[in-house]
Amino acid sequence: MPELIDGAARVTAAGEPPKLIDEYVGAVNTGETRLSVAHMRSPSGWQEPGQRPEFDEFTVVLRGLLLVEHEGGEIEVGAGQAVHTRPGEWVRYSSPGPEGAEYIAVCLPAFSPDTVHRDDG
Repeated sequence: MPELIDGAARVTAAGEPPKLIDEYVGAVNTGETRLSVAHMRSPSGWQEPGQRPEFDEFTVVLRGLLLVEHEGGEIEVGAGQAVHTRPGEWVRYSSPGPEGAEYIAVCLPAFSPDTVHRDDG
């Protein structure tokens, strides 16, 4: 039988200024560890620490611009575009544009603070 997920759980975000993360599916909201699906809203100027996660992350930008830095350069991901980062790749996400960014992130397996491996500082 289908299961209704009645709402999201607000998850604490890394980076400054603070962004909003609402997890619909994942370890926090549903106990699901196979994947996570979260709605992100980052303000203009937001940047999180670099990270080398153990999971695939598929990000679909709904509004604004998401900058994805990686060891070989950077990718600008605009509204209507998506990016896939793979396990073990170093990446840093930010929203440098004037309107910030709104996006959906899907992680396989589910995002976990223990498997994201953020840079110190």
